[in-house]
Amino acid sequence: MGALPDHGRGDPDRRQGLHHRRLEAVLLRLTRTRTAPPHPDSSDTEPTLYYANVDEFVRGQIIPVFRRRVGERAEHRWAADWWRYPKAVIRLEALWRAWESLRLDPALGISVWLRDHADYHLGVLMSPTGPFAKSTYEAKAADPLPYDAPPPGLFQDPVQESSAAIP
Repeated sequence: MGALPDHGRGDPDRRQGLHHRRLEAVLLRLTRTRTAPPHPDSSDTEPTLYYANVDEFVRGQIIPVFRRRVGERAEHRWAADWWRYPKAVIRLEALWRAWESLRLDPALGISVWLRDHADYHLGVLMSPTGPFAKSTYEAKAADPLPYDAPPPGLFQDPVQESSAAIP
């Protein structure tokens, strides 16, 4: 039940390796731009992230909050192993980053995040034609979305990554 279709080429180990290389490439592109230079009119300190990485965000916000009936015969789809789908990872990373930024706006931040980010990206992710279209995971509307933990070390804390790179 992997995210990469089997077109009859290669063995399963080769396909799995290709999948991991693609996912690592997506993550590398995302982690290169995690921190922006401080604005000239702002203080030198950057806000602290609420979630250390996208997996924590998915576990803390998406899985328990956006409950839906999901499954092959449901209107929505979800994959517990969401981290195997590069198209899903990039959208969930975008949702996390936008949430981290907009949560700091006490007036409209979360409303803007819901309208402009969550509604749009979750609509694409959970669509019957989205990245999880062939997923067979199921959940009832009252239950949290299915979740499988990603392999250890797949998602690193961007603050630790950037501080480790500083000599």
